[in-house]
Amino acid sequence: MNSLRLALRNLKRNRRRSLATVLAMVVGGVSILLFGGYVQNIVCGLQTDFVRAGGHLQLEHKDYYLYGSGDPTAYGIADEAHVIAVLEHDPVLAPMLLVVTPTLEFGGIAGNFAAGVSRTVYASGVIVADQNAMQRWNDYGFPGEPDVLALTGTRPDAAVIGLGVARVLHLCTALKVQDCPQPSGPAATLARESTNAPLPSDVAQLVDREDAVDRQDASTTTSKIRPSRDAAAVAAPEIELLAATTGGAPNVARLHVAKAIDLGVKEANDNYVGMHLPAAQRLLYGSAPSEVTAIVLQLRHTSDIARAKQRIETLLATTLEGAPLAVYDFRDLNPYYGQTVALFAAIFSFISVLIGAIVLFTVGNTMNAAIVERTVEIGTLRAIGLRRGGVRRLFVSESLLLGVVGAGFGVLTALLVALLVNHSGLTWTPPGRVNPIHLHVRVWGEWTLIASTGAGLLIVAVLSAWWPARRAARLEVVEALRHV
Repeated sequence: MNSLRLALRNLKRNRRRSLATVLAMVVGGVSILLFGGYVQNIVCGLQTDFVRAGGHLQLEHKDYYLYGSGDPTAYGIADEAHVIAVLEHDPVLAPMLLVVTPTLEFGGIAGNFAAGVSRTVYASGVIVADQNAMQRWNDYGFPGEPDVLALTGTRPDAAVIGLGVARVLHLCTALKVQDCPQPSGPAATLARESTNAPLPSDVAQLVDREDAVDRQDASTTTSKIRPSRDAAAVAAPEIELLAATTGGAPNVARLHVAKAIDLGVKEANDNYVGMHLPAAQRLLYGSAPSEVTAIVLQLRHTSDIARAKQRIETLLATTLEGAPLAVYDFRDLNPYYGQTVALFAAIFSFISVLIGAIVLFTVGNTMNAAIVERTVEIGTLRAIGLRRGGVRRLFVSESLLLGVVGAGFGVLTALLVALLVNHSGLTWTPPGRVNPIHLHVRVWGEWTLIASTGAGLLIVAVLSAWWPARRAARLEVVEALRHV
């Protein structure tokens, strides 16, 4: 206690130097906390995007992850309704669940054969109401309204396509896509010459067969996958989606394109087709029993992943024994997430070490200057009986006080700056997103970040004083007293 009182007096004697040192520590602490809060916000935002799009966990055929993209119908989940019922009614798992929904993903060829163009695509069949419910997940309190799927409120045979698909299929004008220049060259000339040309005979036969089935179904049921066309449907832009059925035979679905959407990534824009799940199942399975490629589970909290995954594995070994299923979390299915988190963690660590080194040399310089100015004082203290350990404690205590004050004011300043930034209305557009979002710095509530930053500043302050304090304690009494 005496060492702390003496240290405080000595710091007051050199207010200007002490203030400069504290300011250096405050700036260092604020920089670390603000950048750490910014990184944490990016991680939370990235996680929110993945969880809203694909849930926390997915049940798939055990071989689908490795081989399913080439032949999804061979690795589907049969009787998905039973599996979903087991998951939703399990007393352990049910309290953790928000949404359980099936999806069907497959590859195919989308064509606008009236314009003589086509391209390979990756289609996704979803239940729109469930996907909209997943968009409302907001465990980290991001401002703004959740997105609504473009398929919402559309007819059962509707589809949405990526901007790149719309561009290649020459649907920009019909879908009112902005910034879509017309192609030039021999391919464009050929496409214009083939406009309004009849469908290829084999494709036309498949389409006619599907339309005949539609008209027959329309006379017996009101829950149609593809209702008969009316004037509005004929006027809407259409594409033909060709895919292989479970038996390997080709099948074609005529889809009415509701909208072209920007997914934020060129590869996704160039390949994406979204459609209603029943229409996708009809295309792939026809009259055969339909399946899905995944059952998506969205949890209330990301922290429940480990418990939920363990419970699902228990169900697969008991109630669902015999089903060739495996469970994956969103980090397994999206390696990009882990890579991004690791990248920002490395950047944050590098910046923290750099700032720590600056603070270390700043405080060390202050201690060195204090020792040079107080050499005679050190000799006097040693002459009246203060041991070398007491001299070391004195200077380390001064540095510790500087660290406490600097860390405290650094945390308070960072909280204030973060509050101003969060209420400034600034926006930015992260990679992979289309619409700008609010710029947010997560400092308040990130107690681990705050505690580690404060502790880091204290450790750096003590370490920076240790060597100068050791040198001061090793001064010979006579030499110290003769110092001018």
